[in-house]
Amino acid sequence: MTYSKLTSTELLGIRSLGELKKAGYQSRSIKQELRDNLIDKIRNKENVFPGIWGYEETVIPDVERAILSMHNINFLGLRGQAKTRIARMMVNLLDEYIPYIKNSELHDDPFAPLSRYAKDVIEEHGDDAEIAWLHRDDRYTEKLATPDVSVADLIGDVDPIKAATLKLPYSDERVIHYGLIPRSHRGIFVINELPDLQARIQVALFNILQEGDIQIRGFKLRLPLDIQFVFTANPEDYTNRGSIVTPLKDRIESQIVTHYPKTIETGKRITEQEAIVKPEQKGLVRTNELIKTLIEQIAFEARESEYVDAKSGVSARLTISAYESLLSTAERRALINGEESTYVRISDLYGVVSAICGKVELVYEGEVEGPVIVAQNLIGKAIRTQFLNFFPDPEKSKKSKINPYAKVVEWFGAGNEMEMPADMTDREYIARLKTIDGLDDFVDMLSAYGDAEEKLFMMEFALHGMAEFSLVGKQALDQGMKFQDLVSSMFSGPGDEDYDFDEDDDDDRKPF
Repeated sequence: MTYSKLTSTELLGIRSLGELKKAGYQSRSIKQELRDNLIDKIRNKENVFPGIWGYEETVIPDVERAILSMHNINFLGLRGQAKTRIARMMVNLLDEYIPYIKNSELHDDPFAPLSRYAKDVIEEHGDDAEIAWLHRDDRYTEKLATPDVSVADLIGDVDPIKAATLKLPYSDERVIHYGLIPRSHRGIFVINELPDLQARIQVALFNILQEGDIQIRGFKLRLPLDIQFVFTANPEDYTNRGSIVTPLKDRIESQIVTHYPKTIETGKRITEQEAIVKPEQKGLVRTNELIKTLIEQIAFEARESEYVDAKSGVSARLTISAYESLLSTAERRALINGEESTYVRISDLYGVVSAICGKVELVYEGEVEGPVIVAQNLIGKAIRTQFLNFFPDPEKSKKSKINPYAKVVEWFGAGNEMEMPADMTDREYIARLKTIDGLDDFVDMLSAYGDAEEKLFMMEFALHGMAEFSLVGKQALDQGMKFQDLVSSMFSGPGDEDYDFDEDDDDDRKPF
């Protein structure tokens, strides 16, 4: 039986260099290993990067081409674009186990030892030299680049304590304490946020990437390390916090540009996969596709907002955190009211403001408005955008002979108001929505829904959407919203600081 056909149990049973030779083991570089295993997966139609959505036609083919080319890789993209996740998943392209000289710091290949220790063991014991096995998960090393990272951390340095303990002169290579990179020999080494690494430290990587060796404290030492390097970088870092020095960029063979989800549906798949839904919430809170769509729409609106720094980006973590907060908002309401279950509401979206505030970097205009107001604006814009996918354009309806919004608008125009507290019971929620004259019939006539609970959700959605299009007024309360005639809200609403002053939306200025 050939080496490649041996099972994991059979491999782990091989304990000496002689047994390894008899099994037919052949050395190969990690890049060759990644390449060979990728070829097998592609031929077998296997998904190489499961759970990575939206990159099927862009990033993943680039990654596969880079691996087939045996290149080092730099992932260039804004935060929250799965750069590190893809790097970590490359481990799945490694062999499950590889042999190394037992107790060697560098996990030396038995057929191509690098360290003094491994060479001495093989010279002394020959085919009886002990070997051990390294699992693929132990062949991945990750380092976050920070300004305090030193050459000693990455490459290594002379260890005076080791020299004293072993009674060796500093000229003996056995006094070297190897850094992270040599210890990643035969593995994948990832440096996150590469531009944050000081330029002089980046220079120390030149030889490793090009010539494949390292130098430590002037030792006449050549270690042809076998490493798959993966770097990640944010485009804004090139000018703001640091930069990748040009010779280093030149030595990284493949630079792969990542991106945010291009469609709402892709974003929803990512959020549903990554969001942590607690077991208690699964039975307590019922949701629908529209509320998930609205969560994703918030992120899309943020990426286009004049208040949000586009260079910083809007991470996919925003929608993940927002969805988790949405469920918790509904859960909290049900617990307060002693209800065994509840259906999510549009008003629950305003419970995710705290999840939005920490996920967006604001430009000067956004800082003036304040993060809470910006977050509320983003929620309103998401409702406005999705509203047109379910109901007629209010602007066009004003010009038609039959205006479907007229009855609801007239009810508020007659001086009626409706407060919608955030934590009201389901019974009170139903009663208040049913009180608004024409809203029930409006949803029956213009919207499809699955059951009575979804109909109530659509009624509230219609109400919020009409407010976003300035058909009715909407005013923020300490806990909840109040809907009223638009003119009344202008006189009784909060000050100008709570208005949405988009340049292209001057006619739609309204209080929250």
